[in-house]
Amino acid sequence: MNAKFIYFNSKVVKKMVEFENKIMFKETENDVLTVGELLIDMISQDYGEEFDSDTYNKFFGGSPANIAMNVKKLGINSCVISAVGNDNLGKFLIKKLKDANIDTEYIDMVDYSTSLVLVTKSKATPVPIFYREADYHLNFNSKVSEIVKKSKIVHFSCWPISRKSSRETIFKIIDECKKNNIIIGFDPNYHRMIWDKSENGIEYVKDIINKVDIVKPSEDDAERIFGSDTPENQVSKFLKLGAKLVVMTLGKDGAIASNGVETIKFNTLATDVVDTTGAGDAFWSGFYAAIIKGYNIRKALDLGFAVSAYKLKYTGAVTNLPELEEIRKIYNL
Repeated sequence: MNAKFIYFNSKVVKKMVEFENKIMFKETENDVLTVGELLIDMISQDYGEEFDSDTYNKFFGGSPANIAMNVKKLGINSCVISAVGNDNLGKFLIKKLKDANIDTEYIDMVDYSTSLVLVTKSKATPVPIFYREADYHLNFNSKVSEIVKKSKIVHFSCWPISRKSSRETIFKIIDECKKNNIIIGFDPNYHRMIWDKSENGIEYVKDIINKVDIVKPSEDDAERIFGSDTPENQVSKFLKLGAKLVVMTLGKDGAIASNGVETIKFNTLATDVVDTTGAGDAFWSGFYAAIIKGYNIRKALDLGFAVSAYKLKYTGAVTNLPELEEIRKIYNL
């Protein structure tokens, strides 16, 4: 079947994304722009869900920042809009980005502590404890507006919409994306603990889904938002809220993806699971890199799962990924 080319957010393609289509992007300076948390992951040396390990190791973290790092290694360009503390942990994170040749011009150093997540090393879903401060102090200005316009894809998670100050920045960025036909990816990684107790975070998450194009919930994410249900029903709920493409990861059972008309089942490619931290970010990274490089959506999903499987062999959210074409060879895709 010959591939068709589509534009997201245009009047022509608002209802459905066909899996055999490729996405035609305008020529821009930047490929993927991620917005939100840049933080420290403190991961236990030992497995276990009770936080009884005596030793924790420091890793670069924050879902949007992980994606920016990963896609750079996979062979496309990226930038991060974020905020870190004016402290040594913030300097550590910025140095990691600079070492990866990622522009740090859009990261503010603020007079709040760098955010941190304490997490148990896990072969299942990791259990996090959140310590937040600097990450939600995001500002919208002319510099941010310009890098949005110069990007092909903008990605964010629940973290920046969970506080009023950064939520307003996200809404302004979404407006810029809509004006400029830029794809918006949203990770609905809802956790009650990161929200102000006076706000109904689930309603904010549901409301924002009709403003974005692609969502990738895990089973746990969907259950926290909608309650227990079958994966197929959960995916339908995201589609009814307005998402154009929904990918739900099912752990060892693989994943399902739906555009509202066709649903595809994917088997897991993971054979060696050391640590699941950042597995979802790795998927996003492979998928984004693939569609930027001209693969159709179905093949891009395959490559997203391949990058995730590769990451699962290592501890920490960011590992030394080879370029996307090498990963394709490793997994015979």
